[in-house]
Amino acid sequence: MIPWPRRQRGCGARDTLAAPAAGVDYGYGVRIAITGSLANDHLMTFPGRFSDSFVAEKLDQVSLSFLADDLQVRRGGVAGNIAFGMAVLGLRPVLVAAAGVDFADYRSWLERHGVDCSAVRVSTRRHTARFTCTTDTESAQIATFYPGAMSEAREIELGPVAGRLGRLDLVLIGPNDPQAMLRHTDECRDRGIPFAADPSQQLASMSGAEIRRLIDGARYLFTNEYEARLAEQKTGWSAGEISERVTTRITTQGKDGAVVTSNGSAPIRVGVVPARRVADPTGVGDAFRAGFLAGLSWGLPHERCAQVGCLLATHVVESVGTQEYEDELGGAASRLAETYGQEAAAEIGAHLPAFG
Repeated sequence: MIPWPRRQRGCGARDTLAAPAAGVDYGYGVRIAITGSLANDHLMTFPGRFSDSFVAEKLDQVSLSFLADDLQVRRGGVAGNIAFGMAVLGLRPVLVAAAGVDFADYRSWLERHGVDCSAVRVSTRRHTARFTCTTDTESAQIATFYPGAMSEAREIELGPVAGRLGRLDLVLIGPNDPQAMLRHTDECRDRGIPFAADPSQQLASMSGAEIRRLIDGARYLFTNEYEARLAEQKTGWSAGEISERVTTRITTQGKDGAVVTSNGSAPIRVGVVPARRVADPTGVGDAFRAGFLAGLSWGLPHERCAQVGCLLATHVVESVGTQEYEDELGGAASRLAETYGQEAAAEIGAHLPAFG
């Protein structure tokens, strides 16, 4: 059985993921699998406010078309975004997802950046999922998601992935085909693999019983504030009851940063890295998760993990597209110092790659 992370003292709780087995070196160090969606993003901007076009008493008959003034076609999907972010930070995450017949270019992009795509299932008859999103001047968004090949993710088994690598130290279970999410969660429990629950957008479509099955026993639970309340409402569990069923809760709070709560520890609150400009909020939550998981891989305490997450999230909000920020990371250490102080910058900077 894979050992669970050990709690240590430090700047907030610290999780040390298991070290590679003696005599086995796959070049991965800490082995984290990222499950979830892969998608092609079509991102548009509307030069106005959606709210100005809604008639409250006619919402049951809504019929609207917004004239966008920009279109960006980008690579995306929660699993793709998180895996990319971790790889940019010098890690080698294992991507576990389903893609379509059009995946070749996306695969090349991810592999060039260091993502292990060997566990991606490629459909022979469906296209990769598609996310179409329009953002207004107030950063409000209206989006549609077509699952496509994602529906085949339920056919993926984690056992062979763990067997090829020698083990898995952590599996992030992100928004995906609901049956795939349940299968991955059950398999992690059966195999004793620590898992992080990140139900995100799928909370709206899943039943309370399914959400309880996803959350119960998670090493980490990622949500934003709205998702946290929705999870409580649909499961029938209070915030306290959910906290008793997971080891650590990470709740993102938009412009107010994030809060990390662990059993027996005081909440850790981390503010955002101030953005120099706001281009597009799409993928900000995925980038935060990538940074947080990178911090865990480096053995950093939760406060530092959240700071890495906030740093990466700000770089995403400053760019259009969810994987277009790599060239802007050169000043990462100075931005960490400006926001969190020299000690934080030194601790985190010791693990950051040299950005060209």
